[in-house]
Amino acid sequence: MLIRRAFKFELKPDGRQACQIGKFCGCARYVYNRTLSLEKSLYAKDDKHSFRYTEATKRLPEWKNKHPFLKECHSQVLQQSLKDLDRAYTNFFEKRANFPKYKKKFRHDSIRFPQGVELDEVKQKIRLPISGTPAVVKRFRIKFFFSLAKQDLFP
Repeated sequence: MLIRRAFKFELKPDGRQACQIGKFCGCARYVYNRTLSLEKSLYAKDDKHSFRYTEATKRLPEWKNKHPFLKECHSQVLQQSLKDLDRAYTNFFEKRANFPKYKKKFRHDSIRFPQGVELDEVKQKIRLPISGTPAVVKRFRIKFFFSLAKQDLFP
């Protein structure tokens, strides 16, 4: 039997960890906004152009070489940011939402790690694949929250 469980925690990272999470949020926001801007300009030139996630991810290595601060961020975080934009475009074209907007600093910043998250329920510790920080991290003003969806197979 497959059992799905969800967890939500408030993180209490130290100063270095909070700074690193903030940098990751900033990198994700930068990639999202830059891709949205680029897609708008491409559509203005050619109205048959449509957003493709695969094309957007192919730009990431070039952007990482051009902007060294993006190298500090985990690649999955940047890819998930592009998936968020892909979902925003899908919702817009299926008439479920308005056209995607630019993300603003400190306004519901969030990052996702689809892999590499370790949860130790006994010790109540969470390990993300970023140098020891405590697979969704959201920042609301000063507080950080972590959400995890987990599937376990029980006989």
